[in-house]
Amino acid sequence: MQLSFAPLVKATAPAVVNVYAARQVTTRSPFAGDPFFEQFFGRQFSGPPRIQSSLGSGVIVDPSGIVVTNNHVIRDADDIKIALSDGREFESRILLKDEATDLAVLKIDAKEAFPTLAFGNSDDVEVGDLVLAIGNPFGVGQTVTNGIVSAQSRTRVGISDFDFFIQTDAAINPGNSGGALIDMRGQLIGINTAIYSRSGGSIGIGFAIPSNMVRAVVETAKKGGKNFERPFIGATFQSVTPDVAESLGLPQPYGALITAVTDGGPAAKAGLKVGDLVLSMDGVRVDNPDVLAYRTSTVGIGNIVKLNVLSGSQQREVQVTLARPPEPVAAKTQIIEGENPLAGAEITDLTPENTRQFRLPRTTRGVVVTGVYRNSPAMRLNLRKGDIIRRVNGVEIKTAGDLTEVLSAGTSLLWRFEFERNGAIIRQYIR
Repeated sequence: MQLSFAPLVKATAPAVVNVYAARQVTTRSPFAGDPFFEQFFGRQFSGPPRIQSSLGSGVIVDPSGIVVTNNHVIRDADDIKIALSDGREFESRILLKDEATDLAVLKIDAKEAFPTLAFGNSDDVEVGDLVLAIGNPFGVGQTVTNGIVSAQSRTRVGISDFDFFIQTDAAINPGNSGGALIDMRGQLIGINTAIYSRSGGSIGIGFAIPSNMVRAVVETAKKGGKNFERPFIGATFQSVTPDVAESLGLPQPYGALITAVTDGGPAAKAGLKVGDLVLSMDGVRVDNPDVLAYRTSTVGIGNIVKLNVLSGSQQREVQVTLARPPEPVAAKTQIIEGENPLAGAEITDLTPENTRQFRLPRTTRGVVVTGVYRNSPAMRLNLRKGDIIRRVNGVEIKTAGDLTEVLSAGTSLLWRFEFERNGAIIRQYIR
């Protein structure tokens, strides 16, 4: 008797491809910005264009040649080629790319039937399951590694806007991005997307986007969608702390606590209110708001979900019809002026739309810095793009109006600022 993954690899490896993405970039002359050279030679200091390439992996999920990979593999690419395991290469085009999920869907320009990997149900994956990771690490060629599922439903990783991953100890390295994570039935259960590493190599902590999320994005592309739309539930949620769990009589802190409800939205129509706690969706426990966002995204717009909700001391089941998100309202930016340490900073209110742009948690609210002018007081204060202004002189800043009001109240002998940067709180005092 011989124990081997070979039969499984032979059946699945042909559907895993290499993705070569290239883009043309303009080089900048070292003399650009030099007043002496600009005086005699003008401002044309762009060097000859050069080709910048990136290498990743992908998975064929439809016989017509539909390939799914990571968005960061093909970001800003002008030319994308797909190389099969048998050595053949094909040109491809982008059907859909989504930065929030870090997924992209490509179409091979060829009229033939291609080998495929079938989608598995990532919700059925359990910690301890054997898995194989197939990809092209470091560009050495197609490589297969094995391991187990180390954790399921891993959130707060900070890789993409939708933090919900399968964690595995199967060796994943640069170049594996977009490759396949398969189970012992030969089904695709995830797209390998990132690793945790201090050296750049695998240390046994890799993350894959669950196949149920991948399938939802691919289905959108098949229907002609250029963007993957998240369903709108019409409510804002926050995680449950141990103190809140104790006050609600929960044995452990979990769930998504409703902090705001949009008038006329799906949640309001279903009778949900501020203070209600969502415990599960369609019979699956909801650990935190990230889990709820993931599960509603895999269900899709127009479908009905069943929420088990704790209202006061009573549990009830609520049916919510997921809707198409309303048209986003562009947040207005404004420049801080006057005699104050924040002068020269460009700010705007945080919205659900621009929190994704600044890679902030969806529940973050306040005022964010969108730019800082050179040689301004704000730059001397070391304020940076993406910083969140929390407090000024002890006053909590919730909107740009709050900040303007505090700053226009007059000069202060001692300015006290509280900023948030990459999750860390920074306090500064200026006399």
